[in-house]
Amino acid sequence: MKSLSCAVLAGVIALCCCATTAQANVIIGGTRVIFPAKDGEVTLRLTNDSARPALIESWIDRGDPKSTPEKIDAPFLVTPPLFRIEAHKDQSLRIIATPAQLPNDRESIFWLNVLEIPPKPTAVETQDKNILQLAIHSRLKLFYRPDHLPGDPLKAPSQLTWKTVTEGQGYVLEVRNPTPYHITITDLSVNVGGKPYTADTGMIDPLSVLRLTIKGLGHAPAAGTPVDYIIVNDYGASTTFKGSIAQ
Repeated sequence: MKSLSCAVLAGVIALCCCATTAQANVIIGGTRVIFPAKDGEVTLRLTNDSARPALIESWIDRGDPKSTPEKIDAPFLVTPPLFRIEAHKDQSLRIIATPAQLPNDRESIFWLNVLEIPPKPTAVETQDKNILQLAIHSRLKLFYRPDHLPGDPLKAPSQLTWKTVTEGQGYVLEVRNPTPYHITITDLSVNVGGKPYTADTGMIDPLSVLRLTIKGLGHAPAAGTPVDYIIVNDYGASTTFKGSIAQ
């Protein structure tokens, strides 16, 4: 029994170590999905870059990373939901909107799940070997964009406004998003006295406020203090913007 427990523990440790370095063989053609409401459906291309086939299962959820295809309630259909993709072949996923009451004055966010299940190893591959197989689960943001939203989503990050708020023993940046678009900040710093102070990052929902902690700053930045931030745009590319702290 003791040896069995040790073997299980070793397997768990190996799984944890491998999971951090595992790479998907099926390449997803994008890091996010923009769904214009007027289109009714969008497609996403998958490419199997491996010399072996893979089984793909896909579904959309409302933000629960533990969601499963059996329990989803998002207003979308993904077709095909389960399929085999041959080696060095492509396959398109169709994402179709179904009738639902979603806000028409701002984007709504959902998550597309793509689960890659590798094929069972052959007898030759497992002979005199210990094989560890991993299923790769990818989650992509899906932004449902209603018709006729005001402004340009690529310019929306420039409209963020910033101010400093005391919180606990330190300071946080309160960033306000006046636009109807989600804005994801991946890098953020405040330049105080010629020294950059990094801050937490995150996604700001449309027409909302988010507080981000400034690290290591002992006093409140003055009005006009520069703020440098990097966002991810509709195409998955990083773009740099500059702002300043308001009075």
